[in-house]
Amino acid sequence: MFELDKGLEIVELALKEDMPAGDLTTDAILSDQASSVSARVETREPCVVAGFPAVDKIVQYFPDVKLSVFHSDGDAVAAGEIIYTLTGHPASILKLERTLLNFLQRLSSIATKTRSVVTLLEGTNIQLLDTRKTAPGMRHLEKYAVRVGGGCNHRFSLSDGILIKENHIRAAGSIENAVRCCREYAPHLSKVEIEVENLAQLDEALAAGVDGVLLDNMDMKEIAAACSRKEEHAFFIEISGGITEARIAELALLNIEFISMGALTHSAGIIDMTLLF
Repeated sequence: MFELDKGLEIVELALKEDMPAGDLTTDAILSDQASSVSARVETREPCVVAGFPAVDKIVQYFPDVKLSVFHSDGDAVAAGEIIYTLTGHPASILKLERTLLNFLQRLSSIATKTRSVVTLLEGTNIQLLDTRKTAPGMRHLEKYAVRVGGGCNHRFSLSDGILIKENHIRAAGSIENAVRCCREYAPHLSKVEIEVENLAQLDEALAAGVDGVLLDNMDMKEIAAACSRKEEHAFFIEISGGITEARIAELALLNIEFISMGALTHSAGIIDMTLLF
């Protein structure tokens, strides 16, 4: 279950990681300075901003610092635009600088990537989903950034839904057995989705009565053939594996419900941003 407040627990860990026993440089230079300064956080490249919950939480650890917001999460900003300003003791701002930028740069990168893909799906009923391929400890925030970018969240955790994968099938002995076990174990309102790698597995899954299928690394011809099965069976289709922006235009023409992209999070880089007095 998505719980942003719980995800913010990592902020304290990040601050302790960066400053376990003070800031030697800043404390040496600025320990006696009492004056207040202003600093700006700006982006050096176009992006979709994401990360305010983490930024706000970081600033709360430095009571003398005041945060002013110029762009909210979800805003598309141009290079050179100011996102936040900070006013407070220079030592406090220097101590929070790297942690603030680390969260803001990564989450904005995820939101920016997500927005670019969602834009390619405009005019369709296809939802773009993320995956569980997130940085350890960052799942709540990274999935939040996907939502800021206009995407939707897949399962947050293994507790959130049934998705039968290749090793589940091997452990169960067959697709039929795996589906039966899940039907018997899961609450009656739970849907059963299964990952299949070819049309033979798809037909076996449909015969077993699944609610949906995840077509893993199938080519366009196989995906089109899978879509034709909807004439006889009621089920939803999720496409995953090897999803690039170049493939989105083709996939958008098909009768599918979901596209999931691990790259939204597992390959997220950073947006080039800076904090300057």
